[in-house]
Amino acid sequence: MAFTAYPLKFYPILKERIWGGQKLAKLLDKGLSGNQIGESWEISTVANDVSIIMHGEYASESLSELISKFPKEVLGTHVHDKFGQQFPLLFKFIDAMDDLSIQVHPNDALAKARHNSFGKTEMWYVLQADADAKIIVGFKEKSAPEEYVKHLHDKSLLSILNQTAAAPGDAFFLETGTIHAIRAGILLAEIQQTSDITYRVYDWDRVDGDGKSRELHVDLALDAITFDKTDSRRHYQKEANSANTIVDCQYFTTNFISLSREMTFSKRGNSFTVLMCVDGEYTLCHKSCTYRFVKGESILIPAAMRNYSINGNATILEIYIS
Repeated sequence: MAFTAYPLKFYPILKERIWGGQKLAKLLDKGLSGNQIGESWEISTVANDVSIIMHGEYASESLSELISKFPKEVLGTHVHDKFGQQFPLLFKFIDAMDDLSIQVHPNDALAKARHNSFGKTEMWYVLQADADAKIIVGFKEKSAPEEYVKHLHDKSLLSILNQTAAAPGDAFFLETGTIHAIRAGILLAEIQQTSDITYRVYDWDRVDGDGKSRELHVDLALDAITFDKTDSRRHYQKEANSANTIVDCQYFTTNFISLSREMTFSKRGNSFTVLMCVDGEYTLCHKSCTYRFVKGESILIPAAMRNYSINGNATILEIYIS
């Protein structure tokens, strides 16, 4: 059975969150089912949250099913050699109407030992931010477990954390162990390892409609936190009609593309590619077929789809594994 290569679009998996809002509907045209939708999982193979293909020959199949039938054609030879039939990344849009918890993610070794999971290295690209919106990334200065625990118990943790302004186009790379939080008023794209492991350390003392607090993971987090000062903000070029690298790490490469004319791509079949449209609209041409995508849409280009072009006026995040 031969594989049919075309750009794969999936039904978004919408997640209600205590901190979620309405921007995913208003700004990204997601059909929301509630008033506090915080996340749209665009491409996922997390257990019980596996993406379903929307259109084309493989419509209604899950991404995991397609990979099981055509692993190298979808994932690419390099990715398949490294991860087998596991899809190693998770792609989201996040709407923080309220503050997310202050949290940390474990590295690969800790996540494997405790949860039989990948770690959670991730990056953020800010699409929209309200006035004075901020992001918490790491410590202001090098800290230590004792200092951190004292401030956590005294509810003065913010005094030793690095808060930085967030504006559209800002990008942040969060290595595992970096304590962080998306604060209120920010809409962003998140690219991360396939993992749903989060250790919450402080949740602003809030409760849900039933008066219940969310679970904290203070003890688990202590072994996961990196107490060194970190620089998570990424500065990158924005040359038009070119792939400008934002992040290039062992887990993924993310490029910024400001598209205003045709760009052609020739791939080697080593990795799948994901395109997240964060502004505008564009068309993708492959062989004799043309596809149109708009702001808020994410597509998976299978590794077997080696030659294609894009054209339009759009801002796009291009992600693959080197």
